[in-house]
Amino acid sequence: MSDPKLAMEVPPQVRDFAVKSVDQAERAISSFLESANKSVATVPSPMNDVGQQALAITEKNLKASFEHARKLINAKGINDVMQLQTEFLRNQFGVATEQSKQMSGVIASAGGDVAKEEPDLI
Repeated sequence: MSDPKLAMEVPPQVRDFAVKSVDQAERAISSFLESANKSVATVPSPMNDVGQQALAITEKNLKASFEHARKLINAKGINDVMQLQTEFLRNQFGVATEQSKQMSGVIASAGGDVAKEEPDLI
């Protein structure tokens, strides 16, 4: 049974404003990422691969954050908020671990490619 003191009554106007704000922020970030992807495409290989991977990871993390924000907006009480936050952090920790491994692989590969292309630099 939930504690009525932990229930949250968010006025519909506040909830609507929060939804609109998250949507607006997501559109702005999407526009920024689109521009960043175009810029990274002009970087010579192998650093192009590193940049693309970094942007892909950033985009995935931002999408997860926006999805999380939308879930929080619809939370019915502090217990829901705490559960959502715990799940999000647990999931993101696992994602970050995997992304770190991916970036390490891409960076190592790019370093090997640079060594092949420019042996005098090493």
